[in-house]
Amino acid sequence: MTREGALAIIVAVTVVLLGVLVWAWRRRSRRDARLNAPVGEIPAGAATRSAWPALYVATTRHGDPLERLAIDGLGFRSRCDVTVTDAGVALDLTGQARLFLAADRIQDVAQATVAIDRVVERHGLVRLSWRLEDGTVVDSYFRPQDASARALADAVAAILPPTQTGTRA
Repeated sequence: MTREGALAIIVAVTVVLLGVLVWAWRRRSRRDARLNAPVGEIPAGAATRSAWPALYVATTRHGDPLERLAIDGLGFRSRCDVTVTDAGVALDLTGQARLFLAADRIQDVAQATVAIDRVVERHGLVRLSWRLEDGTVVDSYFRPQDASARALADAVAAILPPTQTGTRA
């Protein structure tokens, strides 16, 4: 086989693989189009308890850390600021509208080790389980930058009613 023939085969395989990836992402986006995150601002009068720079890793189906959801604003990994207030948690992902998760929408907060394509030291991620607008429960994963995952999880747990506080699995 000539050098040009080998190059043509490599280019063709690459184009086919990229096409499959685009097709799969569009299919996933159509599947998840009905899922909407709560875009909004922090309520007036809510006191900020803490703010945390973090990396947003992914949002997945509840209990299935390897099934990414393609929800608008939450489909891709990003830098993020997590603001914990007495009314809930605000998520400011780079280039996206602010999301506000009211405390009554948050189901659980815990530490995790694995999510999609991210594996970290034991309990190095924060898993925030919350309800979408249609009631579907999802898990969002964060990697705090300047503090431990435990500190962020504890800050969120402090605003939840006692029946909603998470376990550290």
